[in-house]
Formats: sequence, structure tokens, C-alpha cells
Amino acid sequence: MSQRISDFDVGLLVTLDTLLKYPNVTHAAARLNITQSALSARLTRLRQLLNDPLFVPAASGRGMIATPHASALEPELTRLLERFNDFVNTAHSFDPANSKRVFRIAATDNPAAILAPDLIPLFQAGAPMAKIAFTLPNKAKIAEHLEQGDVDLFVGAAEDGAPELIAQTLFQEEFVTAQRRGHPRGTTPLTIEEFCDAEHLLISTSGGHFSGMIDNALAEIGRERRVSISIQSYALAPLVLASTDCICTLPRRFLKRFEDTLDLFPPPLPLSVFGMNLFWHPRMRTDPAHIWLRKMVLQVAKTTTADQM
Repeated sequence: MSQRISDFDVGLLVTLDTLLKYPNVTHAAARLNITQSALSARLTRLRQLLNDPLFVPAASGRGMIATPHASALEPELTRLLERFNDFVNTAHSFDPANSKRVFRIAATDNPAAILAPDLIPLFQAGAPMAKIAFTLPNKAKIAEHLEQGDVDLFVGAAEDGAPELIAQTLFQEEFVTAQRRGHPRGTTPLTIEEFCDAEHLLISTSGGHFSGMIDNALAEIGRERRVSISIQSYALAPLVLASTDCICTLPRRFLKRFEDTLDLFPPPLPLSVFGMNLFWHPRMRTDPAHIWLRKMVLQVAKTTTADQM
């Protein structure tokens, strides 16, 4: 059977389909943009492969009439060519409205918390049958995971990427300090003394640490703070802040979502702005579905940037 299949090519199948629709050598050849002799050669080959005349001259002398065997082949031939057309177009087109593809974005808690609330509803509106997963990245193996397709996109700092990956800046981010509405210290700007005397909530993504980037910045100016609570999840931070007198310094884009329960202030010490990049593997550069997802993420990042202005 494999030998019989290998004897066919798409040109023969398209020729048979055209002859079934236009059972006239002149008309069919014009449709196929080939000569009549080339069409006759293809028809001879089809007759040999299918062991049937396929078409016989019409009694009127004009055109041909399909044999019962050729007529019986027509419905399945139509479906076969449609499936082949879908196969060919799969690599060149993407219909988000009907896609059931699963997309995976690797991102730490911080960028995931910034992007996911806006990205997910936009994604669901554009691709209602597709799925999206946010996963924590294994930074040591992220290039390998992107290359193998285990992850579609990685969101991280510039230093988290690898030279072989394509990178695009998503946004530049700054830090703000948050306290609960009705905090006993009031709503005046934070002084460095108040900042150092307050109890602080720290997010330790690796878990259990009570010192971080803020403490390093304080040490540079000869100061230190009191970190009394350490949590591992950004999502938990607004809940803890709302029920305690702790303060916390986190990315502005994240904290702005909770301005109905939190007051935000510029930190009373210089803190560097940091950037978030979008990374993907070069082999996905021209994949239509991947391009669609990248545009979606970039659109959300641009929107969150505009909201800060």
C-alpha cells in the first residue's frame, strides 16, 4: 500500500478533482494552467494507478463523463484535498477564534502579577477556546525550555536571558512604598526616619529571607530597616498590608491595582529603575500563533505603561 501512495502526487489529485468538476480536457487544462497534452498524460497516469478509465467520451462528442468509480471517489477526494489544504496552511496562518492551542508564559511572581490581570481577559476575548498557563521559570534552563517549546515566552530581567534568545523590552518599572488606608502615621510623604522605624513586609520569592534589594540600598547610605514579615507571594502582599501597620516597597504597576485600599508614596531613598524583557527562541520568530501571543503581551505592557503616565 505504501508503494501505491508514493506513486501519487498532489498534482495528480488536483487534476482528478478538476476533471470531476470540469469534465472537458480543454476547460480542465485551462483551469490547471497546463497544456492539453500534459493533462492527457496525467489522466493516463491516473487510469493506471486507479485501474479504471475514470472518464469516457460523452455521447454528444463534447466533453467526458465520469465512470461510476470516478464519481464514487469525488466526495472523499474533496475531503482529502481540504485536509491537505488545512495541513499546508497550518504553518502560515493562525485563527485565534477557533484555536485550541495551549500557550505557556514563564514569569516570576512580579511580572506575572503585573501582566496577567490585563492579559488574561484580552486573551480569552481573542481566543476563547485556547488555553494560557503562567509558570514559574527555571532560569538556568529557560533557553532550553524555550527552544524545546515547553515554554512559549519568558518574562524577566535582562540578565535572566541568554544570548541565543530574542529579547524585547516590555517596560521600565519603578518602586513605590505602600501602606494601608487609615494608617496611624497619616498620609504625609515618608521621611527616611519613618521608613527605617516602620515595620516592613518583604517579598522573598525564594522563600524565608528578611533582606533584599531595599536593604542593600539602605546600607549604602548607612541606614537599615526592620523587616518583620517575609512572604513568598506578591498576591498575598495587599492582604497583609490591609490588615497590619506594615509598609512594603514594590513595583508601581503592581501596587496601583490596590489603590482603593492602599496609599502609595515615593520611597525616601534612591532606588534604581529596573526593566522587564520579553524573551523567545528564534525558531518561533515567524510562527503566526506565537506572533499573535507576543503582540498581545506587548499590547498589555504598553497599556500598563500608559496608565503610569
